[in-house]
Parts: sequence; C-alpha cells; structure tokens
Amino acid sequence: MSSSVVSRPVTGLPEYVGDGIYLHVDGERFVDCASGTFNVSLGYSTPEIIDALHGQLDRVAHLSSEFTRAKSAEIFELMRPELPPQIGAFWFRDITGSGANEAAIRIAQKATGRSDIFSLFLSHHGQTVGTTGISGNAFRNRSFSLPFAHSVKIPGPDCANCFYGQVPGSCAMMCARRLEDFVEYASSGQVAALVVEPVMGNGGNIVPPPDYYRVLRETCDRLGILIIADEVQTGFGRTGSFFASTGYAAGLRPDIITFAKGAGGVGIPVAGVLMRPELDVLESWEHSSTSGANPLALVALEETVRYIRDRGVLGNVTAAGARLHRGLLALSRTFRDMTGVRGVGLMQAFDLPTSVDVEQFIALGRRHGLILRGSRYGFGRAVKVRPPLIITGEQVDDLLDRLHATLQSFQKEATRP
Repeated sequence: MSSSVVSRPVTGLPEYVGDGIYLHVDGERFVDCASGTFNVSLGYSTPEIIDALHGQLDRVAHLSSEFTRAKSAEIFELMRPELPPQIGAFWFRDITGSGANEAAIRIAQKATGRSDIFSLFLSHHGQTVGTTGISGNAFRNRSFSLPFAHSVKIPGPDCANCFYGQVPGSCAMMCARRLEDFVEYASSGQVAALVVEPVMGNGGNIVPPPDYYRVLRETCDRLGILIIADEVQTGFGRTGSFFASTGYAAGLRPDIITFAKGAGGVGIPVAGVLMRPELDVLESWEHSSTSGANPLALVALEETVRYIRDRGVLGNVTAAGARLHRGLLALSRTFRDMTGVRGVGLMQAFDLPTSVDVEQFIALGRRHGLILRGSRYGFGRAVKVRPPLIITGEQVDDLLDRLHATLQSFQKEATRP
C-alpha cells in the first residue's frame, strides 16, 4: 500500500491577513489601533507564539483541565516574579474575562461568607449574566431581566465629570472615601468585595489619579472588603507594567487579580484568576469551563509571558506610549473637537463632542487605514487608541499621521453645510 501526501484545502477567511500591528483586508493595510478586540497584544504574527501553537496543535488541541494542572502551576511560577508580593495562588480554568470575573466573585463570596459585590459607575466586567449585572451601565440591562441581587454601584474616579462636583487636588478623594456611606446605607451589610478596573477601559479610558488607589485600599481595609482588580484590559503589559497593579496602580494592592484578553498574545482565548494564598478556596467543581486551561490556551499564555519578559516589551510600551501620548496632545492643540487626551502606556484615548461624532470618526479612520474603537458600545464620546504592544516609534508616527488625516477629514465633514 503506497502512501501519499494529502494536501489540506485552504479554509477560513483568506481576505483577512494579520502582520504585526497591521491587518490586511482585501489587500488594504490597516494599523490596528484596537489590537483586535484589545486581545492581540503582541500583534498578529509573533513567530514564537505562532510556532508553539502549531506544535501543540499537531499533538493535541484539547485536554481536560485535570491533565493540565501541572502545566498551569508551571506557568504560574513563570509569572510569579511579575506579580504583586501578596499574590500566591491561581485559578486557570477560564478562557474569557467574564468567566474569570465570575470566578473571582465566587472566590470572594466563599472566602468571606458575605454576598454583596460593589463596582463602579461606567465599569465593564463582562458579558455573562453575573458580570453584566455588576457592570455600571444601565443600557446593557434594559432589554433583559438579568438580576444580580447583591450588586451595588458607586461613583467612579472620573475627575473630568466628578459625581461629587469636586476638583482634583482639593477633593479629599471622596469617590474612594464615601464607599463607607454606600456600605452603610445601600448594601445588605454583608459586602464581600469591590471590583475595580485600574483604568476604566470601556467606560471611557478613565485614568484615576494615583492617590485614588491608596485611599481606596485604606477604605476597604477598614471595612474588611476584598479588592478584585479586573485587569482583563490593563494586564499583560498594556500600561507599561506587567499588571497595572504592579505599576501605575500599585497602591491598590489587590487581593484578587483577573486577566484575559492580552494574555493570549496573538488573540488566543485564555483567562485566569490570581489571588492571595488564603483565598484559594474553590473546589474544582465550583467553577470551571469546558475549554479552561486547554493546551492551546496554556501554550499561548506561557509564550506570551516569556516574550514580554525576554523582548523588553514593557520598556517598549513605556517609550511608545509616551510618544503616542505626546502626539495625541499635539493633535488636540490643532483640532478643537479633539479633547481630553488621557491614558497610561499604550492604553490611550481622546474625546469627541458626541457619540455620533465618534461613530463618524471611526468610519473616516477606515478610509485612512486605521482600525479604531469607541467606548460604551457606541454610547460614549471616547475614541480609544490601543495598538499592539510591539509597535515601534516609526509605526507610532505612521499612526499619528493617519490620525491627523482623519481629523482633517472629520473637520471638513463637520463644517460642510
């Protein structure tokens, strides 16, 4: 019996080709300022990750998590030097940020014996019933009956639109300190945790003042409330440190950290929870997903950690982010409709006058070779600029040139009778 080579047919979406920070669509090249859905953190074609995924796919694509526990533990040890010192345990059984945040809620409730979960106005923590229920936007719930009975939302640290009518520098950080009032008057008196994004991504790229994290930590300590840092968007280098809570938001000192999105490097779904050792309380059957800790996810996670560590990615984010931020500020001085430039690392944004303007601007950006995303699922005024973490200085300048051209087109459209 003779053997022959079986050729594999070309399948998938051949009109889409990713190359570094660029996405080619029907032969046209775009700078991806959204890093996929903020999950293609190391670009579309990082060879180390792609090759490792091919190698694993040729062996086995799926295993039950009972067979991958040792590998998960190995990867956690690889990550440990990048983690806050209080973090000493992990739960790698999810592939989405929603799942990881639900795991964190279960951990907090079981560990404390309490029920209530606090979160912030404008927050976004996921798409499942539980995580939609704790997210701080009413429009996401209005078409459904998706109760999360023990959810309490409080004003967030949005200094540009302070709920308390204060100004930075003289506000006494009321947004953090008045958590105590909400616990006293709006909760059941059984508060397990506060979930907070170190930078509020979908809510408008809101960057709290650094002192906010310290005051919030002090308030939660006084009240005996755990802090869950939702680092689904800020984790794995996005803000210039491995987690925001090891850099810009170090004062937060979270009890639990959740991650997803950029942890897969080239867009592979992977998610997990990190926690203080005494919070490692879940039984294996209390939270899991079919594809959690699958071999492809773990390979992508491991290679992403190694790439960030070995290739100076965090330093590049700091340098490229500063260059991008300076360029955005310069553009805002030229174009009056562009305001509120803000961000940390490569998590940048600016505002336009209305959400309709944002929709129009994103469409115009496509004409100039940019893929951009807005905030609050189209209800917000922010345009987010978050290219892959491997972007070079020259590519930042290319991005800024395209933004300049887009702003010129937007200005012409706005003045047209």
